[in-house]
Amino acid sequence: MKHFKWDEIPEEHVNDKFVRKLAWDGGVMIAWLKCKQGCIVPPHAHHNEQLTFVISGCWRFEMEGKTILVGPNEMLYIPPNVVHQAEAVEDVTGYDIFSPPREDWIKGDDAYLRQATSTDERE
Repeated sequence: MKHFKWDEIPEEHVNDKFVRKLAWDGGVMIAWLKCKQGCIVPPHAHHNEQLTFVISGCWRFEMEGKTILVGPNEMLYIPPNVVHQAEAVEDVTGYDIFSPPREDWIKGDDAYLRQATSTDERE
């Protein structure tokens, strides 16, 4: 894997609740994420393995009929093809690591993230 420098990676604003920066090389993608409290990523699944690492804040994941809270310095492994959704219980900063890289994120046509909304907007 090459040496990644975040300041060389274009920043993508999906909406005012969700910001990310991407880096990828070979078989791995790293996504730096910043999500405001109340941001909801709707139910989805993907063919990639995903490892979510939270630096600060807290995610609430709904996955396989369970509710899983992932807080600071915790990780969650999401197997391929498992439907999951997430809500930022607090402002979240963290990383998602995908293997292989997500083509929809590279191309920018990841519709489920563009649907990410807030609890306020759903009511």
